[in-house]
Amino acid sequence: MGNDGGSIPKRRELVKSAARAPTVSELKATALESLSHAWTYDPLTSQRFDMENVVSDWKGRLYNYESILNGLMPSDDAADTPPLATSNGESPALSFASTGIKSLRDVVKLKFKRYAPPGTKGKEIWACPVTLKELGPSTKAVYLVPCGHVFAEAAIKQIQEEPCPECSESFEPRDVVPILPTEDADIEKLISRMEDLKAKGLTHSLKKDKNGGKKKRKADEQNGDKPQVAEKKKGSRQEKDDPRKPDVSSRVSGINNPLTASLTAKVLAEQEERNKRRRIASQG
Repeated sequence: MGNDGGSIPKRRELVKSAARAPTVSELKATALESLSHAWTYDPLTSQRFDMENVVSDWKGRLYNYESILNGLMPSDDAADTPPLATSNGESPALSFASTGIKSLRDVVKLKFKRYAPPGTKGKEIWACPVTLKELGPSTKAVYLVPCGHVFAEAAIKQIQEEPCPECSESFEPRDVVPILPTEDADIEKLISRMEDLKAKGLTHSLKKDKNGGKKKRKADEQNGDKPQVAEKKKGSRQEKDDPRKPDVSSRVSGINNPLTASLTAKVLAEQEERNKRRRIASQG
């Protein structure tokens, strides 16, 4: 009560104290919690990682391979494409468009080592194959491009070898990519590395950038190859009007990797089922 004539409020009851600045320990705890979440959940779907099928972009961010395939799959109507599903119904922390991933060449599949420490009754962890330290928010981890093997950063610095300790595939020092980097120096190195690769027409996985070739062809067409453009447009219209579209099996027959083919077939089947339901709803 107060200001009713029965009591006189004191100053401390009317003036709110300023917000207290967080302490260093609180800031570290918050940063560790955020890093733990990034090591556990896909930022596109908020689903737990399937550590057998984790990929990383050039920034060192982690994703489930299936969520990348979902984002890359074309849709009959981009406006009707549903957002990537989340496990808890909340909005994802990151949109696929903001990742900058244009193809599977922009990501590298990571290879983690399973290890059951003594006294854990067979409970496995993801560990560095050299130091056997558990990989996660408490251990700074890196992976090698193009092979994708994951190590503790301290192990790679100590070994100082060019071939990968796991598969003996050679790599350059610039292709040691930190996972979920937080230091400005690491982030600046990744930005510089990607700029150099783009200048050479390469992607994060050190494969040729097909999008760069498309941009060049587009520029050539604008400089005087308009008949070819018209012919391409005519061909694309004929493909759209053709009711006979290749089935899922034919669309994945050219994929050599069994795991990639299986995940791609699953995503394509789900997409075709959604498109079928939309057509039935629109006809009704």
